[in-house]
Amino acid sequence: MTAELEKTASRDWQGTHVLVIGAARQGIALARFFATRGAEITINDRQSAEALKNSMQALADLPVRWLLGGHPLQALDGVDLVCISGGVPLTLPLIAEAQRRGIPLTNDSQLFLETTSATVVGISGSAGKTTTTTLVGRIAQAAVQNFPSTTPFRKVWVGGNIGTPLIHLVDEIGAHDLVVLELSSFQLELMSRSPQIATLLNITPDHLDRHGSMEAYIEAKARLISYQTPKDIAVLNCEDANTWRLRQRTPARLLAFGLELPHTLNGASVHQGTIYFAQSGERIPLLSVQEIALRGTHNLMNVLAACATAMAAGLPPEACREGIRDFHGVAHRLEFVRHWGGADWYNDSIATTPERSMAALRSFQQPIVLLAGGRDKDLPWEAFAELVVQRVRHLILFGEAAEKIRRAIEKADRDHRLPVTLCSGLFQAVQVAKEVVHNGDVVLLSPGATSFDEFRDFEERGECFRKWVMDL
Repeated sequence: MTAELEKTASRDWQGTHVLVIGAARQGIALARFFATRGAEITINDRQSAEALKNSMQALADLPVRWLLGGHPLQALDGVDLVCISGGVPLTLPLIAEAQRRGIPLTNDSQLFLETTSATVVGISGSAGKTTTTTLVGRIAQAAVQNFPSTTPFRKVWVGGNIGTPLIHLVDEIGAHDLVVLELSSFQLELMSRSPQIATLLNITPDHLDRHGSMEAYIEAKARLISYQTPKDIAVLNCEDANTWRLRQRTPARLLAFGLELPHTLNGASVHQGTIYFAQSGERIPLLSVQEIALRGTHNLMNVLAACATAMAAGLPPEACREGIRDFHGVAHRLEFVRHWGGADWYNDSIATTPERSMAALRSFQQPIVLLAGGRDKDLPWEAFAELVVQRVRHLILFGEAAEKIRRAIEKADRDHRLPVTLCSGLFQAVQVAKEVVHNGDVVLLSPGATSFDEFRDFEERGECFRKWVMDL
């Protein structure tokens, strides 16, 4: 972000020509933000007008110029600012040309942080972002509703990479509000401002097809905390090496979370079945682990992160228990679908990396029929294969990545013990699962890969899985 753009972040943008690349949720929100501030707006997207008719209808009341069907370099002519939606790679020739011409780049999250006067919590990580963001939002809502006399905030807003791009609502958000913002690596790689409270959950290989290398991916995540000030707070996972290493990158005050916490650290941990928050030698009990409805150690870590984040924001300890104990999870994240054929069927469509599927596998003790596959992101499958061979009774593979995963399984399954079935798509995989399921099994959709070979996104994949299972 240039100094000139920093100085003009709060201006009315009257007469400024803004190019918005990407016409999905973020692009629509950006167009509305600038339209209310007098900017001239061009929206560019590679898709056709027919494919984007819903987006065009959503902005039909605004004087927006549409440039569709590709990314021509002439789209930059006369442009003062380029705003990039999260799904658009920075390697796009149009963006490279904008950088060559010295045109400033920004995105909705950067603009929101520059514009809002509210306290902002930013949450990122390779896994658990949405669950943790939702938990912090629930804790904050419980604080506002049930403990207003000890809560420093008037209203709570949750958004970003989850739900609504909050740039569209920035004018409604006041200085005494709390914003809980989920941030992806795609958003962070362009940002040069950090939230006052920044929570980094974990960093494991993900989106290497987008970022190019693990080092570049870590650098994108590091931006969450790199621009904080000494008045801010960084909440870091002390049990994840990639995350904990980044504590040297922020001047902010440090809080940690982990199953166990060294006595020298402040933060959230577990002791004898209770979650505690430790600060300045005092240990405050928050809730019992038995009160957590979410499955798996990975979700316990998400709860610890949420507790540490809530305490960092000054929310009352009592609100942590209120916000967590009745929470059964977000859709498509180890979501129980139904009991059928003597087995419990679970939808974990959010698992778009091998590590996320491994976390799901570790959440069950029962025999598992695993449905995995989709489109690979150039990620390693060796550790996944080793765990699958140990924990899975029958593996059903589908989609573009099926053959790559099968080869990894063959190397790990030295005794050729694990039955593996290959399918063309998820519907066929569900039908195979119906035939091989036994009493006492868990049938688990936890793909380990993206959905883009067959579905619009992981949510559509999960919804189709849920429907097909309910139709059995």
